[in-house]
Amino acid sequence: MKCLVVSDSHGDRQILVDLLAAYQGKVDAFFHCGDSELQVDDDVFKNMAVVQGNMDFDDRLPDEVVKTVAGVKVYMTHGHLVGVNLSLDHLLANAQQHGAQLAFFGHTHQLGVERHAGTLILNPGSISYPRGEFTRIGGTYAIVETDGQTVDVQYYDRQQQPVPELKFHFEN
Repeated sequence: MKCLVVSDSHGDRQILVDLLAAYQGKVDAFFHCGDSELQVDDDVFKNMAVVQGNMDFDDRLPDEVVKTVAGVKVYMTHGHLVGVNLSLDHLLANAQQHGAQLAFFGHTHQLGVERHAGTLILNPGSISYPRGEFTRIGGTYAIVETDGQTVDVQYYDRQQQPVPELKFHFEN
């Protein structure tokens, strides 16, 4: 299973259009972790799972999404509702409650990936307004690939170029 994870585009619709065009047929699923500032019925979301962020004002957007892709269960939320600024505990508990192997979130605008009790937790960072140690990259998204036993994560910049120091491999 291979998926693209993006977040916090904050009205930058074109970057989403570009990613969809570049990766259509190359990934099994697209995930947007919130703060798109777009409407749920925007054409860009026809092929992309999306959740509501704290800067999304379309109440039709869900707070969380649980989706199975090629046999792998994914849990996604924006992060503000599960207190990710303080801890990942609530996010992890929600993911585990749903039996998810992967948990995606946004909100902090800071990329990060770690594994807890068999669940991979990933923030793709903000594609439009990055913060933290990797702000210099100018926006990131992630490609997550798993065969059920291992998980590989590669972060990319806005020009769709891999960031060499942001490649991770996890084994069960």
